[in-house]
Amino acid sequence: MVLTWPVVIGRTTQRGQASGHSRRKLLSAGALLVLGGAVTPLTGCDLFDRDDQPAPPPDPLRPMVDEALALAAAYRASATAYPELADRLDPIAETHTAHATELARVIGVTLPSAASAAPTAAPAADPNGARAALRALEKTAQQSATAACAAAPAERAALLGSIVAARATHQEALK
Repeated sequence: MVLTWPVVIGRTTQRGQASGHSRRKLLSAGALLVLGGAVTPLTGCDLFDRDDQPAPPPDPLRPMVDEALALAAAYRASATAYPELADRLDPIAETHTAHATELARVIGVTLPSAASAAPTAAPAADPNGARAALRALEKTAQQSATAACAAAPAERAALLGSIVAARATHQEALK
C-alpha cells in the first residue's frame, strides 16, 4: 500500500501550517477500516446470530404416541359405557397407555394430560357394537404400527414389533 498523503515526521508542526497526518494515525485508521470491512460481511452471514435455526422435524413415531393414547381413551370410554366389558377392556387400555408411555420416552416427549386424549367418537349402541368398533380401531392401528416398524431404525423396530403383536392379540381378545 502506498501512502500519498503528506505525513508529518515529528510530533510538532510549524505554526501557520496545516497539521499533517501522522503515520500512527493513518495506520490506526487503516487497521480499523480493514477490521471493519472484514467483520461487516461476517455479520451478514449469520455468524453471530444463531436464533433463527429451524426447529427439527417431529419424530416419525409421534403419531404412534397419539394413536396409542386415542386407543386407550376409546377402550376406557367403552368400559365406562358398558361396565360388563370393563374386566375385558381395562387391561387393554392399560397396555395402550404403557405403549404410549414407552414411545414417548423413546422419542423424548412428555405425554399430554388424560383430558386431551379423550376419544372423539361416542361408544357404540350396544356391547357387541362397541367390541366391533374397537376391533376395527385395533386393525387400523396395527396396520399403522406395521408400517412404522418397517420404516423404523433397528433400535426402534423391537418396540414397534411388540406393539404390532399386541394390537393383533387385542383384535383376537375382542372376538
